[in-house]
Amino acid sequence: MSSPSSFHPTLATVDLTALSHNLSQIQKCLAPGCTVMPVIKANAYGHGAIEIAQALVRQNLGHLAVFSIEEAIALRQAAITVSIVVLGPFFPRQVEDLIVHRLTPVVSDRSMLEVMAHATRARPTPYPIHLKVETGMNRLGLTQEDLETLFTTHAFPSSLHLEGFMSHLADSDGEVQDITEAQISRFNRALNVSRGGGYEIPLVHLSNSASIIRFPSAHYTMVRPGIMLYGYHTLPSTIPVPDLQPVLSLTTCIAQLRRIQPGDRVSYNGTFIARRSTRIAVLPIGYADGLSRRLSNRGVVLIRGQRVPIVGLVCMDMVMVDITTVPEAMIGDEVVVIGQQGRETITAKDVAEWTETIPYEVLCAISPRVPRRYRHSSGGGTAFSKADGSLSDETDHRVEP
Repeated sequence: MSSPSSFHPTLATVDLTALSHNLSQIQKCLAPGCTVMPVIKANAYGHGAIEIAQALVRQNLGHLAVFSIEEAIALRQAAITVSIVVLGPFFPRQVEDLIVHRLTPVVSDRSMLEVMAHATRARPTPYPIHLKVETGMNRLGLTQEDLETLFTTHAFPSSLHLEGFMSHLADSDGEVQDITEAQISRFNRALNVSRGGGYEIPLVHLSNSASIIRFPSAHYTMVRPGIMLYGYHTLPSTIPVPDLQPVLSLTTCIAQLRRIQPGDRVSYNGTFIARRSTRIAVLPIGYADGLSRRLSNRGVVLIRGQRVPIVGLVCMDMVMVDITTVPEAMIGDEVVVIGQQGRETITAKDVAEWTETIPYEVLCAISPRVPRRYRHSSGGGTAFSKADGSLSDETDHRVEP
C-alpha cells in the first residue's frame, strides 16, 4: 500500500523565527518584571495553536491564553504543561474538565464564581482563577458593584486563589485615547477595591497588542499580545510601531492554463468578460481554504514576482487569475497569496484592505484543511517541520508541465 503524498499544492508556511523576533520586539516595550501571556486562541490566529504554543514555551514563557476549554484541552493533550488561561465564558458542565486538565478560568460572573467555589471546596489548596471586571467593552466582566460586594464583605471564596485580575480594552487602536484612558481609570478603581480587601494579586493584565504600544501605564505585571505576535497591528498611522515580521505565508501553484478570447466569460455568473485574448491560470485554492469570495475581480496574487489579478468569482476550491502579462508562467509555478516573491510582497493587511476587513479575520479564515509547515531558521540554515512535528524537506511547488 502506497504512502500518502507529501506534496500539497496549497500550503501555509509559518516562520517560527519571525514569531520569536516579534516576541522580542514586544518584550523590549515592557518594564522589568512585566511578563507576556501570548494569546493563541482561534488556532493561534490561523497559525496552528500547538506548534505556536510549543515555540513560545521554548521562549521560557509560563502562561498561554486561549478562548475556550476545548482549545486548552487540545494543548494539554499535546503535552503543553505551562499555565493555560481560558479567557472566554464557561459553563457549569465544563468545570470538571477545567479542573481535571489544570486550566485557569477567567471568571466574569458571580454565579460562576459560586460554581467554582463549590467544585473546589474539597481540594487541599485553593484553585487559581482570574477575575475579569467590566470597564467599558460591555461584553464580559463583573461590575464595580459586584467587586465591592465581593471584597468589602469578605465574600471571596476561600477555596479559590485570586491569581489574576483583568479587563479588556475596546478601543486601544482607535484614533483618540480618551476611551482607553477612561477604561484604565475604571480598571484602577476596581483593582483598588480588590487590594483594599486584602488581596495581593500577582498577575494583573489589561493590555492587548495596541495598548502595549500606546498605553505603558496599562502594562501592570502582565500583557496579552495577540496580533502583534504574528506580525501585524491595527494602530493609527501616526503611532510608531516595533519592527514586526509577518509569520505566515500562503502559497499555491498553477494547476492549469488556458487561453480565452474577447467576449469569453470566467467563473460562476460570468462576472469577468475578456476584452482581449487572455491567458488564464487556474489555482487550486478557494473560499473553503480561506480565500475570501470578496477578492473576486479585485484581489491579486504573485506569480514569477509579478502581481496578477484575480478574475471572476472565487469558487469554493479554485480561483482564476489573468497571467497574460506573465507569458513565461507554467503549470506548477508557485503562486503567493500572502507573502513575498521576488521584490513584491502581499501581506494579510493588503488582503484585509481589499476585502474591507482586518488582518485578524484574514489569518483566522485560513482553513484547517490547508496544511501548515513550520520553518525554523538558525545560523546553520533552515529546517522545516509539519504540523505533526515531523521534519520535512522544503516543498518545491514546481512540477513538470
